[in-house]
Amino acid sequence: MTGIVSFELLLDERTEFGVRAEWEALAAAGLSSLAAHPSASNRPHVTMLVRPAVPTPARPALEEAVRLPLRLVLGPLILFGVGERRVVARSVLASRELLRAHADLHRLAGPGEDAPHTRPGDWTPHITLARRLRIDDLPRALRLFDEVRASVEPDRPDRAEPPEASAVALRRWDSATATITDVLGRG
Repeated sequence: MTGIVSFELLLDERTEFGVRAEWEALAAAGLSSLAAHPSASNRPHVTMLVRPAVPTPARPALEEAVRLPLRLVLGPLILFGVGERRVVARSVLASRELLRAHADLHRLAGPGEDAPHTRPGDWTPHITLARRLRIDDLPRALRLFDEVRASVEPDRPDRAEPPEASAVALRRWDSATATITDVLGRG
């Protein structure tokens, strides 16, 4: 496979700011972080579909499938992988609306060679924070995340409740051509 194409939900400004603050805190502490990747394609997002190739469906059909803004609820941190290094991500709760948008986008794209972690029924919606964080560094990262959340959400008295967010745009990323295309909303 020479490249992949993905469709990704972009986040509202406040949520993107909070995720970037978490990236920056990890980087400032010398830990693995997505802040180290300065490309325009590296933006906080929720991946909806990944394939070797997929055309962009017609805009009216996309607007019906992915109704923006789409309410999101951020959940707890999750880990992916095995071994001494893991992907660390903030989970996104799988609401009825989010699951419907995900299934409808896949239906519009038609059959294809989906990446296993994005297939309907196998999908774990999330926002990646770090790709190769050492397990030994996890306690320090968790403290940093708590500090960041307290500083970016000082007006939220009960941080035990999951924060709400919104998906405000849908973009298409083609890794083979390094092309980002905003297909819905304004990214």
